Amino acid sequence: MNKKKRKEKTKSNPYIEAELNKLFSPEWLRNAAKETGLIKRERKIDPVLLFWVLTLGFGVQLQRTLASLHRKYKEKGCVHISRGSFYERFSPELVKFLHVCVMHGMEQIAADAYLAVNSKLSVFKDLLIQDSSIIRVHKKLASKWPAVRTRKAAAGVKISLLISAVSDGVKRVAIHGERTSEIKTLRIGPWVKNRILLIDLGFYKHYLFTKIAENGGFFISRLKGAANPTIVSVNRTCRGNSIDLVGKRVKEVLPKLKRQIIDVEVEVPIKRRAYKGKHKGDVSRFRLIAVYNVEDKKYHTYLTNISTEVLDAEDIAKLYSARWHIELIFKELKSKYGIDILPTSNPEIVKALLWVGILTLLVSRKVYLLICENNLDKAVRYTHLRWGTIFAEKSSRLMDLVLNYVGLHPDLMELYKVYESQALDPNVNRKRLTDVWRA
Repeated sequence: MNKKKRKEKTKSNPYIEAELNKLFSPEWLRNAAKETGLIKRERKIDPVLLFWVLTLGFGVQLQRTLASLHRKYKEKGCVHISRGSFYERFSPELVKFLHVCVMHGMEQIAADAYLAVNSKLSVFKDLLIQDSSIIRVHKKLASKWPAVRTRKAAAGVKISLLISAVSDGVKRVAIHGERTSEIKTLRIGPWVKNRILLIDLGFYKHYLFTKIAENGGFFISRLKGAANPTIVSVNRTCRGNSIDLVGKRVKEVLPKLKRQIIDVEVEVPIKRRAYKGKHKGDVSRFRLIAVYNVEDKKYHTYLTNISTEVLDAEDIAKLYSARWHIELIFKELKSKYGIDILPTSNPEIVKALLWVGILTLLVSRKVYLLICENNLDKAVRYTHLRWGTIFAEKSSRLMDLVLNYVGLHPDLMELYKVYESQALDPNVNRKRLTDVWRA
């Protein structure tokens, strides 16, 4: 490629700092700060500077303190602000501001997503995965967020994510106490229409599956160990003298079969919500698939409402393996953006730092999608954990580019002032060992 063509190709790529400032424009950030009460009067706290320092200068650090954040804010903003005044900003208003930013970022990234489902999934709008992860917090918060099954004072919060395995984006996020059950973190409604949900066993409930189907949605779940539905028809027959499965229970027939794949229709009992103090019993009909796993030497069984005309049994099993995608996202959040490192007993700071971690993930995903969009032939090679490592390593440089784009760029004299002021011990009257040897 000659020099001219290489220059043209470089120009065709989007400028990352411009795209990020389009995603979170200075005007939008300042308006959001006013609406949430974070900024009441224009003083030394600039919400634009605070947002990017938190997201790209703090959210990627595993060894982090509020003191280091305070220093970085003063350095990037070229302002002097006392520690007390700065720490006061970690308030319910900051938490609300960061939450609004997360909601805005998710909406914008979803609207700009260029990825689409492949031909086999073209009848569906999206492929979604819901899961949660526990974040351990300071034991002094045990009264607010008590942990589950512990004899000692311990506390924890639960981060719940709904992600798209197709567009690689976060669709919903919520923070709950650790004792909140999984089933309560997923509310089914009309939004599931024409979408597939990959359900973890923690959400396994026949009534939940029925609600998904009644709202026009689809699901795939592993069959719970205690579940033993009745087979009512067979979708896939075997040659020769095969066992008649109709009318039998799944656990009754699986040990006797030698088939590689079983594809049947089953009936499961459901218990609807109480009406006038009484629960109405009912049954739902779903498709059950069992695929024999040679390594485990047993069947892996799945429950779904996706018809055989749309996806065959092998496709259902392969599709469910996409659940691993959300595990990688939680790993990225913890190992790269430090959401499980919260050395504080202040609940507002805990919530603020959790939202910062999610915002860092959103910004990371936006840049990731920009890179993939301009390198479609190599997009599959940009693996998530490697991407998270590189993004974290280069985040300081990216922060400078983003801030320079909006006119926040300290010069060398200002950097001198940063060193001069921040390296000075704020404790004026503290006795130091070297004092006696100085003239």
